[in-house]
Amino acid sequence: MTRNRAGLSWPYRVIVTVAIPIMRWSRMRVTGLACLPGEGPTLLVGDHDSYWDPIAIAVAARGVRQIRALAKSTLWSNRLAGALMTEMGHIPVERGVSNAEAMKTAIEELRRGACIGIFPEGTRSLGRDLRARAGVGRLAEAVPEATVVCVRTNGSVDVVRVPKRPRITVEFYRPAGGQLHPGETAAQFADRLLAELRANAPREIPGRAKTAAKYRTRVVSS
Repeated sequence: MTRNRAGLSWPYRVIVTVAIPIMRWSRMRVTGLACLPGEGPTLLVGDHDSYWDPIAIAVAARGVRQIRALAKSTLWSNRLAGALMTEMGHIPVERGVSNAEAMKTAIEELRRGACIGIFPEGTRSLGRDLRARAGVGRLAEAVPEATVVCVRTNGSVDVVRVPKRPRITVEFYRPAGGQLHPGETAAQFADRLLAELRANAPREIPGRAKTAAKYRTRVVSS
């Protein structure tokens, strides 16, 4: 597989190249990129409110390295999309099952020096207060040498609100509490990282005004 200096495979470069003008239109601002190592096992942990989050993060990190994401398996239901996801090195996960095979793959790739991206909420928040899933902690336990980096995204929910221009910020940072602590459980670690992320990335509802109103109604009534 052909890669460029930052280690990006050609399908990954194509997707990022297509997304760059959208992110420029979205006035994307990136901070803390120096926190993301250019090589070596890295666990990248982010908040998740919009389908545009992984795109924004990939564009922001493109000059440093490729991110291999744990992504929902339904993205592989379309043959072309699935082939692209596989070529980009992403790992399918299913809701409501153990995903032992996906975790095994992620651990193996981490040990080989990959950058694995994961959203501890497991899905878009849709404005809801979701609990953190322990997967990120299990990865940190299995590969303690992996550098943990957090990435906080704000404003991505506004990309679809054309003609209004969004203002996206992508912030990379090292967790204030540091790596996984001795005696800290996988669940506690996941909770800690998510709390840090959400401290400055309030949960946002995606979509245009009517869609947002629909989700607000659901959240209030739930």
